[in-house]
Amino acid sequence: MANPPIFLFLTIFIATLLCCCSSFEEEKRTTFIVQVNHNLKPSLFPTHTHWYQSTLSSLLSTKTTNGTTSKHALNNNNPILHTYDTVFHGFSTRLSPSEAKKLQTLPHVTALIPEQVRHVHTTRSPHFLGLQTAAKTGLLRDTDFGSDLVIGVIDTGIWPERQSFNDRDLGPVPAKWKGRCVAGKDFPATSCNRKLIGARFFSAGYEATNGKMNETSEYRSPRDSDGHGTHTASIAAGRYVSPASTLGYAAGVAAGMAPKARLAVYKVCWTGGCYDSDILAAFDAAVSDGVDVASLSVGGVVVPYHLDVIAIGAYGAASAGVFVSASAGNGGPGGLTVTNVAPWVTTVGAGTIDRDFPAHVKLGNGRVIAGASLYGGPGLVAGRMYPVVYAGSELSGGGSTGGGDGYSASLCLEGSLDPKLVKGKIVVCDRGISSRAAKGDVVKKSGGIGMILANGIFDGEGLVADCHVLPATAVGAIGGDEIRRYIATAAKSNHTSPPTATIMFKGTRLGVRPAPVVASFSARGPNPVSTEILKPDVIAPGLNILAAWPDRVGPSGVPSDKRKTEFNILSGTSMACPHVSGLAALLKAVHPDWSPAAIRSALMTTAYVVDNRGHAMLDESTGNVSSVFDYGAGHVHPEKAIDPGLVYDISDSDYVNFLCNSNYTTDTIQVITRKKADCSGAKKAGHAGNLNYPSMSAVFQQYGKKKMSTHFIRSVTNVGEANSVYKVTIKPPVGMKVTVEPQTLSFRRVGQKLNFLVRVQARAVKLSPGGSSIKSGSIVWSDGKHTVTSPLVVTMQQPLDY
Repeated sequence: MANPPIFLFLTIFIATLLCCCSSFEEEKRTTFIVQVNHNLKPSLFPTHTHWYQSTLSSLLSTKTTNGTTSKHALNNNNPILHTYDTVFHGFSTRLSPSEAKKLQTLPHVTALIPEQVRHVHTTRSPHFLGLQTAAKTGLLRDTDFGSDLVIGVIDTGIWPERQSFNDRDLGPVPAKWKGRCVAGKDFPATSCNRKLIGARFFSAGYEATNGKMNETSEYRSPRDSDGHGTHTASIAAGRYVSPASTLGYAAGVAAGMAPKARLAVYKVCWTGGCYDSDILAAFDAAVSDGVDVASLSVGGVVVPYHLDVIAIGAYGAASAGVFVSASAGNGGPGGLTVTNVAPWVTTVGAGTIDRDFPAHVKLGNGRVIAGASLYGGPGLVAGRMYPVVYAGSELSGGGSTGGGDGYSASLCLEGSLDPKLVKGKIVVCDRGISSRAAKGDVVKKSGGIGMILANGIFDGEGLVADCHVLPATAVGAIGGDEIRRYIATAAKSNHTSPPTATIMFKGTRLGVRPAPVVASFSARGPNPVSTEILKPDVIAPGLNILAAWPDRVGPSGVPSDKRKTEFNILSGTSMACPHVSGLAALLKAVHPDWSPAAIRSALMTTAYVVDNRGHAMLDESTGNVSSVFDYGAGHVHPEKAIDPGLVYDISDSDYVNFLCNSNYTTDTIQVITRKKADCSGAKKAGHAGNLNYPSMSAVFQQYGKKKMSTHFIRSVTNVGEANSVYKVTIKPPVGMKVTVEPQTLSFRRVGQKLNFLVRVQARAVKLSPGGSSIKSGSIVWSDGKHTVTSPLVVTMQQPLDY
């Protein structure tokens, strides 16, 4: 009893150390998606969930120092986040590295997939696509505007009160529907109707990593606190709403692609991103609920298919007959930036439409620089010139900011601008790091009266219009350079002619030529996972698209923006993807027996690659002619897709053969397909490029060879008319020899399949080590009524080690 304080101190110290060690162990835990051979479930467990819980519980049992058994609290440290039983078999949970190793040794566990975090890829478009409501025939009329088809939107939720989601004149909910309307915060079950027939939310994966969500800023329900999901849902299937506009811009009638299609929303994206375990749960629920189309404007890092939860979930959906469309990503204009590249996913890039929102910069020297903006507040005084400043140059000349630096100030990051330098001036801000609209908010808070947002070299000349919080416009990289040079030159005049500028807002302009143009931000190929599969597949309208918007989110997306608007104008492949989702629903309504691959084929083989001037489609970032790696098969043409003549169909076994020929093992293939694969036949059949895809892509490694050759085997199904005869036209890539056998396909009946063989021969070209040369052409079948076009691209590469 002589040293009770010491004993007490040691007790507290040891307890604290154990607590810290426990916390450290908890910090090391990450989320894994666990695939299980569901057929091995012991009969003593009533459900697979009970089996999974028992597996985790027994695995995590440990012996204490006194020999007794201790278990981690399953509901605290190792909860089952989600169970999966439709597109995937297994569960998700958080594990330490040692726990993951233990779990992987169990005989019924077939794979552990580390979770990734994804992010969202962020009207006149029906008219631009040729969807005419007044016509007596056509895709809209022939499908009753998509009635009774269900589009599942996996995104940030929905604002159900918007008129885009009203159910006037809609029939009863389709009898096949098995989904639910899950109530939650500010989202009673009555939020659903005959238009919005299902709504769910998935947050367990998000909260397992980030802790309990902040319910003052997020809704624990399907309600949308971001706006992205509301926007994409109404693009896919919004009802006709008039009048519609954003701050007076783009006034007219708003409508989605399939105005009578039913919607089911699956909220998986939160403030911290979109987590794989939640995304897979959404796929699982959507297919079980009975959706016909799954629309996913979300993406992330590209990984092999057996580690890509979107690819895995999409395969399960496609195998069940669900068409899956996904955004290509906004990483353009650089190459190898395309995401969501699995061949069973329709990957959608973005193009422009024939409408823009000009807002030009006039400089003090009289020069006018083209720009674009959706600013809708009080404008600058007409005819007045204002002081203009580039904060980056001010700093490099010794200026001072509120704790910032020259680089931060050039980007107009939070806290980087000195009010003394920018007050009462138009500020030039470089794009990058923070959002475009957030830069304007920083300028406004610092006392600036306007902003010119200048593209960098990588952004090129593509202009994205935004609903800025102060008078502001976006200019291209060339224009930005000219403005900065003008400021620097005028500043050297010792204030005899200080730099000035103004912004001239021109409103909405229609009939823009050329259009479409490949949007600068749209992600580009080649396919970083499978070079034999051309991605993106197609492009669709994705620049400055008008669609529904929530009440509690300002149109700029900046927290300080308290303006309200029923519609907003956004840009991104996120906007392009739901266009294709809606079109797929229309095609499914006309052709209920078509597979997802057949629908994709119809969209690809009828796509076009010329603009409204009749010239080759351009790349917005450079103004030059675009390529197949920019647009895939081309821009969708829905009225032609309804009757494509021939389709390239693909079965589950075809995909398995593709994976075998892509050197996936039987185990990794099982992760994707949920079935054991036999690759012996596939290896003998050819190469991965022989997947019956509507496009063809060959890659030749030169290694000093003078001549190289390959072949493609394709099968086409007649979906046109009986007794049709198709003849081939070959447009070979420059410098290549291409032959097709046979050159005529004679179909006796609808549904008949015929094969053809394409041989490609190439001669070596002069390349530096690591260099490449890309040439493209096409294979075109025609019966005089239908034109079925398949892109053919050949890449010559010189390895680095040669």
